[in-house]
Amino acid sequence: MTVQLEISTQGRLGVIVLSRPEAINALSREMIDGITGALAAWRDDPSVTAVLFEGNGPRGFCSGGDVRAARSAVLAGRADEADAYFAAEYAMNLVIATYDKPVVAFGHGAVMGGGIGIAGHARYRFTLPEARFAMPESAIGFVCDIGVNAILAQAPEHRALAFLLSGLPVGPGDALVLGLTDARIEAGRLNDVRVGVAAAAASSDPDAALVRLMQAESSEPGAATFCPDADELADAFGGDTAGDIVAAVAEAAAVDPRFERLATALSSRSPASLETILQGHRAARRRPDIAAVLDLDLRLARYVSRQPDFAEGVRAVLVDKDQRPSWRPNTFEAVDRTGIAQVVAAAD
Repeated sequence: MTVQLEISTQGRLGVIVLSRPEAINALSREMIDGITGALAAWRDDPSVTAVLFEGNGPRGFCSGGDVRAARSAVLAGRADEADAYFAAEYAMNLVIATYDKPVVAFGHGAVMGGGIGIAGHARYRFTLPEARFAMPESAIGFVCDIGVNAILAQAPEHRALAFLLSGLPVGPGDALVLGLTDARIEAGRLNDVRVGVAAAAASSDPDAALVRLMQAESSEPGAATFCPDADELADAFGGDTAGDIVAAVAEAAAVDPRFERLATALSSRSPASLETILQGHRAARRRPDIAAVLDLDLRLARYVSRQPDFAEGVRAVLVDKDQRPSWRPNTFEAVDRTGIAQVVAAAD
């Protein structure tokens, strides 16, 4: 089997490198279990005082979870195998988000889906200039999961919903505004920052040293461009249903071409997925902590992965790559909003 993780210690720093570059480090079950095992071992190891996550390969930190494998399991009648995959991934997310030692992440290239589930929950989040953050689940008939709603609950709802529903990628400027990262660093400084992280781990107060490092190395993130557009569409994203939101954004785009890209993206997404994402995010804002949000994520993942749009969306985007999904249902009126609401309510 190809080595998919590089796990080592460098002085007092535990280092985990996602090493599946041919798949932009998409998280296999083996990778998830390996990360969880390393973090468990280091938690009680006094010789390790901080942890660093990196991604191998030029294309990105991590493109997400291995949804192709989950789809295959569902289609083969082994939905419980897909359930176990998502449960393991979300358990890993919880460990990272609540880890009692400093966790650092370097995000570059694609930081999407499950990649945000790692880098987004780290305590210190450094981003390279070319990084692009996205939750593209609505394009594959899935739900925005991995606890991202706990992060985005700190952002204005209309910004969070624009990001989640559209699945469009954003750069460091918008990622900082949305709360998905903490600092942009220059690519030429990456090795120096890596050395600085190792030095912080060796210091008497790793957290204080990492804060100083982040402040010293932060560079101009660039202007946010996605969030200002979302701000102008705040009323549109206040709609009661996903169908209401999509219609309102389309109406705005008919008047102002600045919103055409957003309207086009929303119009192409799975109606059922959009409604699930909407209800899931609003419910997550009422939940007290990351554990409760991840519990809701798992319930929704189990529900959505068994719906036809998940298999069809993954086929169109990642298997056949024809980018022409046939959604069922293909109208918002036919979406089972009550069924989705029941799944959400069961988590209360």
